[in-house]
Amino acid sequence: MIAQHQTPASGTLDDDAIGAFGERLRGQLLRPEDAGYDPARQVWNAMIDRRPALIARCAGASDVLAAVAFAREHGLPLAVRGGGHGVAGKAVCDDGLMIDLSPMKGIRVDPVARTARAEPGVLWEEFDQEAHAFGLATVGGVVGTTGIAGLTLGGGQGWLTGKHGLTLDNLLAADVVTADGQLLRASATEHADLFWALRGAGANFGIVTSFEYQLHPVGTVLGGMVVHPLDRAVDALRFYRGFAVAQPDELTTYAVLLTMPDGTPIVALITCYAGPLDAGERALAPLRGFGTPLADTIAPIPYTTMQALIGGGYPHGRQNYWKSGLTGTISDDLIAAAVEHYGRVPSPFTAIAFADCHGAYARVGRGDTAYAHRDLQWDVNILGNWADPADNDRNIRWVRACHDALEPHLSHGVYVNDLGDEGGQRVRDAYGANHARLVALKNRYDPTNLFRLNQNIEPTV
Repeated sequence: MIAQHQTPASGTLDDDAIGAFGERLRGQLLRPEDAGYDPARQVWNAMIDRRPALIARCAGASDVLAAVAFAREHGLPLAVRGGGHGVAGKAVCDDGLMIDLSPMKGIRVDPVARTARAEPGVLWEEFDQEAHAFGLATVGGVVGTTGIAGLTLGGGQGWLTGKHGLTLDNLLAADVVTADGQLLRASATEHADLFWALRGAGANFGIVTSFEYQLHPVGTVLGGMVVHPLDRAVDALRFYRGFAVAQPDELTTYAVLLTMPDGTPIVALITCYAGPLDAGERALAPLRGFGTPLADTIAPIPYTTMQALIGGGYPHGRQNYWKSGLTGTISDDLIAAAVEHYGRVPSPFTAIAFADCHGAYARVGRGDTAYAHRDLQWDVNILGNWADPADNDRNIRWVRACHDALEPHLSHGVYVNDLGDEGGQRVRDAYGANHARLVALKNRYDPTNLFRLNQNIEPTV
């Protein structure tokens, strides 16, 4: 008698079908009873605990093609994992097929052309190390364990955003497996409509097996933070608002309400100046001269050190629950609400971040990429983060209450990479004015919505 493998979506899968699929792969195919299954299904956000029927740990594009075909033929829910760092946990599903790209780690830097090709399992700390060896970098995530794939396909804020835009603005081309089983190269001259959609809504349109990025000369930056106590946070954030409006492209700054390891709540003004150091000293002099800071750590540092500056605060295995919104201005009311709520934050690991996007970011047209919110300078993100699952309810309530207080002072726009499971309207808010065009392209490239375990653009055919 043939053993049956039950999944709600597919009815039954017999062992022969699973065995034949496994034989087609260069990588591993894992079932729940296999060694390695539990580590493979774990993602960064420990709140997510899902059990796929199968995990295909892909070794290359041929494995991705085989996995997409298997999911399509058997009607399986399909989740795609790159770095597994997304707060919503959509990299893993219950009862379906998880396509795990994390073994795909290839990176090739061309220092003459100043480009790099990288596979979707690469993390930013790995990419940065390879590019930095040649004095080069592209815009990458500010937490090193974030995967390049998810960050790029949703946007990609980073310490170089003022000078070089979002990560997706530095994407030159991508190899992508589509829902109908093709491997296409998308660029400005090849499948340009797909390339447009990949840059901001990419998880909806296929699985990228290779990214090609533009690199820029970046070696030593002027980076670090100036720290003020929470009782000075209102004044510090008002100062920051005015300072950031006039900052040059070379300077990207974040303001973050957080708690020091000794339990002291603070506001940290975090800086990265990617240009001549003497010009950076002049640009940062007003920020460093404001008030009487508790600490000033700003100094010339390697770009890779800058990239690691805040990553230690977001390790794997903690509970994470976020709420966020974009805004074109940091109003007095927004500042007051953020500081007031942070004064009673339940977890010392939770932060409220004002992430700055200006300069090159704002000079890209709203319709030039699928990311639509170029007129909104700040991403205000309530980063709920705690260790003990027994504290879930208390921390989630605080994050929601904080967001309720901040939301009236934010726009309707939201950065898609910040979203949890927040409903269809929030997804439409993330894609903004480009949503209708994205629906039309979804109808063309994925009319059955095979790629739906994401911040989903639903087809209408």
